[in-house]
Amino acid sequence: MSTQPIIKICGIKTPAILEAAIDAGADMVGFAHFPRSPRHVGVEAIGDLISQARGRVETCVLLVNPDNSVVAEIAALGPDWLQLHGPETPHRVEAIRAEAGIPVMKALPVGSAADLAQVPAFLDVADRILLDAKPPKGADRPGGLGVPFDWSLLKALDPAIAFMLSGGLTPDTVAEAIQRVKPFGIDVSSGVETAPGEKDERLIAAFIRNARMAAAA
Repeated sequence: MSTQPIIKICGIKTPAILEAAIDAGADMVGFAHFPRSPRHVGVEAIGDLISQARGRVETCVLLVNPDNSVVAEIAALGPDWLQLHGPETPHRVEAIRAEAGIPVMKALPVGSAADLAQVPAFLDVADRILLDAKPPKGADRPGGLGVPFDWSLLKALDPAIAFMLSGGLTPDTVAEAIQRVKPFGIDVSSGVETAPGEKDERLIAAFIRNARMAAAA
């Protein structure tokens, strides 16, 4: 029996979709606090969603290069995790983790083998690493763009490093990702949407079902 990867549904905006993700068996749910994202949720709404999820599923708030006031404001809502999805340096990640007092997941963009060289610098300052597809030049946001990266690049990574995989995963590709990459966890956002920011309950359920079947195979 394979170890089941953690499944995270990110970019949730509404109580109904949060309920659907919990019902479908998600391990983690994510809320994006980044105004340029079609998945952006305001502070008050994030607080309500965290309260709805508390004790039922782990919660994570995605921030992009936040200043200390934003970190403090979000940390006060009591999420289980902060996800840093910007150009934060290892030093900044360490400072944010100390400021927030909660675990931090650092997203790192992968587009080539050279991008994996940055991973070791974050292992001691982040509680979890998320490897995401590198956005194309000129993109106005760092993730949720629906494009996978070349998973074969990960063969160069130290196998002892546990990471979550993101970037272009869908109900149709998640099984292959789990069997080929064997990540510690998987993270999906645009792959369970019918339009940017519009999550679909059936796609969420199919994604989680296919992921669980692949991990058990």
